Amino acid sequence: MGIAGRGRELAGLRGWLDDARGGAGRLVVCVGEAGIGKTRLAQEFAGTALAVGAAVAWGRCVETEGAPAYWPWRQILRSLKIDPDKVLTATEDRFRLFEELVDVLRTAAGSRGLVVILDDIHRGDEPSLLVLRQVADQLAELPVLVLATCRESEPSAALPRFLPDLLRSRSAERLDLTGFGLDEIREQLPMASDRQTARVQEITGGNPLFVREVARAIADGTWREDRPPRSVLDIIGARLERVSPDCRRLVQAAAIIGRDFRVDLLAAAMELPVGDCLPLLDEAIAFGFVDRVGDGVEYRFVHALTRDAVEASCPAVDRSRWHRGAAEALEDRYADDLSEHLADIARHRAQYGDPEAAAQWMIRAADDAVHRLAYEEGVRLYKAALKVNPQRDSRTQIALGKAAYLAGDLQECVKAAMAAAAAARTPELKAEAALILEAVPDPGINACAKRLCEEALAVTDDKALKARLTAQRSQLAFYDGEQERLDALSREALTLARASQDDLALTAALRARQEACPGPAGRAERLLLATEMLDLSRRTGNARAAMWGELWRLDALIESGRLVAAAAELPALKVAVDRVGGPVSAWHHDRVAACVAQARGQYAEAAAIARRGFDRMRLVEQAPATGAYFALQIALAGHVGVSTEAAEFALQSFDPPPRFATMALLSRAYLLMCLELPDQADAAYRQAGPIESWSLPAFFVLPGYVYAALACAGIGRRDDLAELVDRLQEYRGEHAVGNGVASMGPAELAIGRAELALGRLDAAIEDLALAVRRAEAAGAPGFVAEAQYHLARALADRDEPGDRERAKDAAEEAGRLIRSLGMSPYADPLAELLGRLGDVAGSGLSPREAEVAGLVAEGMTNRQIAERLVISERTAQNHVQHILTKLGFANRSQIASWTTRRLE
Repeated sequence: MGIAGRGRELAGLRGWLDDARGGAGRLVVCVGEAGIGKTRLAQEFAGTALAVGAAVAWGRCVETEGAPAYWPWRQILRSLKIDPDKVLTATEDRFRLFEELVDVLRTAAGSRGLVVILDDIHRGDEPSLLVLRQVADQLAELPVLVLATCRESEPSAALPRFLPDLLRSRSAERLDLTGFGLDEIREQLPMASDRQTARVQEITGGNPLFVREVARAIADGTWREDRPPRSVLDIIGARLERVSPDCRRLVQAAAIIGRDFRVDLLAAAMELPVGDCLPLLDEAIAFGFVDRVGDGVEYRFVHALTRDAVEASCPAVDRSRWHRGAAEALEDRYADDLSEHLADIARHRAQYGDPEAAAQWMIRAADDAVHRLAYEEGVRLYKAALKVNPQRDSRTQIALGKAAYLAGDLQECVKAAMAAAAAARTPELKAEAALILEAVPDPGINACAKRLCEEALAVTDDKALKARLTAQRSQLAFYDGEQERLDALSREALTLARASQDDLALTAALRARQEACPGPAGRAERLLLATEMLDLSRRTGNARAAMWGELWRLDALIESGRLVAAAAELPALKVAVDRVGGPVSAWHHDRVAACVAQARGQYAEAAAIARRGFDRMRLVEQAPATGAYFALQIALAGHVGVSTEAAEFALQSFDPPPRFATMALLSRAYLLMCLELPDQADAAYRQAGPIESWSLPAFFVLPGYVYAALACAGIGRRDDLAELVDRLQEYRGEHAVGNGVASMGPAELAIGRAELALGRLDAAIEDLALAVRRAEAAGAPGFVAEAQYHLARALADRDEPGDRERAKDAAEEAGRLIRSLGMSPYADPLAELLGRLGDVAGSGLSPREAEVAGLVAEGMTNRQIAERLVISERTAQNHVQHILTKLGFANRSQIASWTTRRLE
């Protein structure tokens, strides 16, 4: 028999299933009140999907708090004949776990398609909802339809935070279920009069479950129109009075266990033989309380509201006894593997009044949840343990703090760390409490972390712990901008760690010291630190240490302009991040790979890699993901134009972390100049305050000055521009790269452009010519083109003898690169400049080519010619090639002979 009143909804689901089977997956969130028919619709749709050959997998979220983490996904994996533990405990990084689960769904879908039904996600644990969000983000490319049902108004800690994100997914559809109209109610009540039908609609609001319960009451003669029930619960309660006393007690005990229950566990909880329970279950089925599931050992209440009503009727004395019996039955039956039942046992123990036992079981369940990477569930269970037994020691608070940190709940982490430190009875526990927190951009959290760190340092003598605490204190100094303190603390941490011979301490100290060695002055030491970290990784097999070592080495190579060498090192980093796994490590690879591609003029590749990294990281850590992605977008803007996304970013209000506020304003001012919005660029620049007040993270001082100089050149702030030229002098020979995120080219390029804007033409020409050579040596063609263009402008502005020829050469070389690289912002300015310069070629060799031919005759190499004429070596090589082509010669000797004959 089909489902009444849901033809439109079923038609929509069938259409989305067709799309999914064609490769365009969907998330359909079916929303409605309890009893509205969400599960019934899902069941009907499941049958439709099976009929067309799609696979179907169910996962149900349970009404009680005793389900293990990822419970609905564990059910889905089992229904696909996959051992959940092989997927959900196969990695130490939970976002990699999520990706593996997505791969499982893709494989299970195959060519026939897959329907995944998640029932009652308003009851889902937060880790399960995180999985759903990850799946939803990738559904558009999967042959999978996910149907998730929920009550939107149901009290829930997690769903209100997740539902908006889920519905914003590009593959998401919302399906709202409403109550039946008169026609649908009439189908359910074929013997009722029109007046009765209207009365039922008035009472039930068309809720299908309520209508069905009224129909049952009418059929068995218990319906009274003059005193109608106020809710489904009233009808169920009245029907419960009509079964035998033994049946009533049995279904009440079953309700204590949960909506789903096994007859053997129910019998054990009631201390009855299984044989005595079976006829009572038959009676419960006949009265519409439960249904038999599968092979008859398992049973299920027909609806969550049915179970709720039955549980509410349980006498207090029986309730406590049944909870105890259920706990003991679970412990006995699953003694060999309790992992899926720990939280349920804890729930039952708590209900019959044994707080110490309940707390112990809750802690075991929390430990298991954290082991399974379900950190939010671990937080909930640790907090529950502390609530039922507040006397637990600091170790529980430490465990809670660590789980909260991993879950990204920093406020809960701080509270737990403070409580753990207050309860600590030994220096070791005080240190552990302090080490829960890590340095973050939030000043309030860092203030708490500093206090705990310094309190722990005052009482511990253990070298390894002191090294870790000092390393943490050093990283906190980084966020406070205390560079001198950072230097001293990181040195002390490294000395202590080496003396302790503790690898964990050494890892922390090396990371702290690396942060203390920014910019060109610290590059040599950073390379040594990278080598030491790589040695440590080989000695310990620590993939994360290998990742950090490779990253530090790559950052140093990019910063020194060794882009070819950096590109060659990327595969080694890829091996390390693949070993670590997860989106954070993959993001580290992507942000560096995007930076290398952008610096080398591979703009489309850079944008694609950066976007991939951003999509991976934004759900994990929004601030660093956004900072790195838009830094790359800003660097691209100068060469290929401002993307729509970057333009929206530039024009919206934003609140960066305090340590990065100045950097954000300066980069925004430059981006607004790229958008040709000088007034708004000037406003952003003003917000940064006077130059002497700027606070730039040490790794970002050079890029910050470059952004500022280019913005000032555009908005005409000459005094600040002159000050910035002075400040940039110490960075000559360096490349403006902020910690392997984005490149703004050689420092001389920004200096030369600033000097050009100030009218210092001789200095500008010298620095821009030097920028050409440095960009060529780095293998950065986009910056070669940028420098050549501005050099041509400077030469044209100076217009001394020979400048026009040099300007034309520089402009032509810039044009060749601009066209080949697709540097659209330079196309019109270059055309205007070439028009201004006019044609100086004439017939035969150009004046510059004749000059180059003379230098070839003198025996000069291309490099010597470049130095003599203050051009790039590549430009000199191009001139020589043009001469060979025009004169029909094969080698330089022929040029020399020809030139000598002409002079004779």
